[in-house]
Amino acid sequence: MLHKSEGKQKSSGGINMNYEDERSHEWVDSLGNTRGNGFPQTETDTNSFGDYKHHACLGDSIDTLDHSVVETTHLFPLLETKLYKRRWVMLFVFSLYSMSNAFMWLQYGIISNIFMHFYGIDSLAIDWLSLIYCLSYIPLIGPVMWLLDNRGLREVVVVGSAFNCIGAWIKTGTADPNMFAMTFFGQFVCSVGTVYILGIPSKLASLWFGQQEVSTACSIGVLGNQLGIAIGFLVPPILVPNVDDVNELAYHIRLMFYISAGVATAIFILVAIVFQEKPEIPPTQAQAQARNSRPEEYSYMASIKRLLCNKPFMLLVISYGLNVGCFYALSTLLNRMIIEHYPGQEVNAGRIGLTIVIAGMGGSLICGIWLDKTKTYKQTTLVVYVLTLAGMLVYSFTLNLGHLWVVFVTAGALGFFMTGYLPLGFEFAVELTYPESEGTSSGLLNCSAQIFGIIFTISQGKIIDKWGTLPGNIFLCIFLLIGTVMTGLIKSDLRRQKANQQAEIKTVSKMTADMEVGVSPPEILKDRKL
Repeated sequence: MLHKSEGKQKSSGGINMNYEDERSHEWVDSLGNTRGNGFPQTETDTNSFGDYKHHACLGDSIDTLDHSVVETTHLFPLLETKLYKRRWVMLFVFSLYSMSNAFMWLQYGIISNIFMHFYGIDSLAIDWLSLIYCLSYIPLIGPVMWLLDNRGLREVVVVGSAFNCIGAWIKTGTADPNMFAMTFFGQFVCSVGTVYILGIPSKLASLWFGQQEVSTACSIGVLGNQLGIAIGFLVPPILVPNVDDVNELAYHIRLMFYISAGVATAIFILVAIVFQEKPEIPPTQAQAQARNSRPEEYSYMASIKRLLCNKPFMLLVISYGLNVGCFYALSTLLNRMIIEHYPGQEVNAGRIGLTIVIAGMGGSLICGIWLDKTKTYKQTTLVVYVLTLAGMLVYSFTLNLGHLWVVFVTAGALGFFMTGYLPLGFEFAVELTYPESEGTSSGLLNCSAQIFGIIFTISQGKIIDKWGTLPGNIFLCIFLLIGTVMTGLIKSDLRRQKANQQAEIKTVSKMTADMEVGVSPPEILKDRKL
C-alpha cells in the first residue's frame, strides 16, 4: 500500500487531491521507505518521479475501485498540478473590486426618495439608475466573454476596474440638481465595469483553486459583490440624510461620491499591480487536461452553440435568471416597499437591505463549503430554491404587520437563501458545461439574470404603484415557483467531477494492478512522458 508522505487526506472513495501549496510529495511504502519524488518529466528520467507536485492518494483498500476497471484500463498519466498560496491574494483583490462596483449600483436606489427630491425626477428615472447595470450587461457580455477567452482573466479584470474608477470620478461632479443626465452617464460607465465582474468568480476559482476548494472559492468571490451591496444598503442613508436644504444635501451627496471614487481608484491601482492571469501549473486534473486538450482552432461561437444546445444548462440559465432577477427587483425597490409601510424609516430600510445581504453572505459561504464536501449540486440547488420561495412568501405576508423587527427577521431568512443561491448557480453551471469556458457559462447565466431583473423591476414597480407591495411581491413569488419546478427538471450531469475522477481512478487502478505483480511506483511510470 502507498501513502503520501505529506498532507494526506482521505475521502469516502479513498481518493483525494486537495494538497497544500508549493510542496513536492514523495511516495513511500507501508514501511515508510521513500520510493520517489514525483513523475518523470522526460523519457530518460525513469529512476525518480521528478518534480511532480500533486496526484491521487491510494485508499486503504482496492475494494473502493471497480475491479473491472483495474483489469482493463490502461495507464492514463496524471498531469502535473500545484496549489499556490497567492491564489488567496488573487481572490481577495478581485473581491475588493467587485465590492466597490456593487456599492455604486445601490447608492441611489436605497435612498431613492432623497434623490427624487434632489434631482426633481420620478421613481422610474431613479429605478433606471439601477437598471442601467442590467441593460448594459446584455449587449456587452458577448464581447467581454470573447475577451475573457482570447485575452485572459487579468486583462478583463484590469479593464473592468478602470471603467469602475472612471465612472466613479464622473459622478463626483454631479452633486447638482441640474446634473442628473451626467450622473446617469457616470452610472452607465460604472455599469460597464459590472460586465467584467459577474462572470469571473467561477473562472477564477477554476483557474487557481483545487478540486476540494473550488466551490468555496467561488462563494468567496461572490461574497465580495454581496459585501458591496451590503455597504450600498448601509452607508448612503448614513452619509446622505433626508434634509430639505438643497445646498446641504448637495454637500452630503458630493462627499459620498468622492469617498466612492477614492476607494475605486485605490482598488484599480491594486488590481493593476497585483492581479495575475493564472498559475504557472494548473491546480486540478480538469484544468490540466483543459489546457492540454483545447484545440488551437477553438471557436467561441461554436462554444456558445454547444451551450445553447445543452438542455440541462439551459434549464439552469432560465431558473437562475428568475431567482437572481427577483433579487435585483427586491434590492432596487426595497426603499419604496419599506417607506410605504414605515414612513421616515430610510435608515432602517438600508439596515434591512444590509440584513438581507449579510445573511446571504453566510448562506453563500455555507453552500460553497457544503458543495466542496458533498458535490450534491442539484440537490443543494433545489433545496435552496424551495426555501427561497418559502422565504419570499413569509416576507410578503409579514411586511405590513407594523413591526420592523419582524421585517428584519423575515428579510434575513429570505436573504440567506436568495443570495446564498448565487454561487450555487455558477458552480452547477460549470459542472454541467465542462470543458467549456467557465466565463462563457457564467456569462450566459448573468445575461439571463439581467433580462429578468429589468422585467421584474419595472413590472413590480408598476404593480406597487397601482396596487401596493403585497401584489408586487406575489408577482415575484409566482416566478420563483416556476424556477423551482425548472430546477427539479435539470439532469445532474457533473462533467467536471467525472473528468477529475476518471484521471484519478485510471492511474490508481493501473498502479494497483502493477503493484500486485511486484512493480514499484517508479517502475510503473517508466518511460511515461508528461
